[in-house]
Amino acid sequence: MPDDLAHARCTPRRGAEHRLAPERVAQLMARLPDWTVVEDGQAITRTFRFPDYYRTVAFVNALAYVAHEQDHHPDLGVHYDRCVVRYSTHDVGGLSENDFICAAKADALLG
Repeated sequence: MPDDLAHARCTPRRGAEHRLAPERVAQLMARLPDWTVVEDGQAITRTFRFPDYYRTVAFVNALAYVAHEQDHHPDLGVHYDRCVVRYSTHDVGGLSENDFICAAKADALLG
């Protein structure tokens, strides 16, 4: 269940020892079914769709607050009716627990 991820806090992670093994990525992905692993397991992404630009930007602003609070920042593609969110932890060279925590927090913004 992603709920516990949504309530977790990011912690600083640096170095390859914090990069998640493919087995752990698979476990966490099962809890975030709307997300997709991309770039040969180096990142996760999801497209959030909205009825208009106003709601898209409201989501982006809320996500920016989460990113600031967690000190973990996604790459964003902002369009009229959607926002493409991509998480990866550059300091570990791939995916870390922080990416999944923030993905769950992004999901929680929808309701």
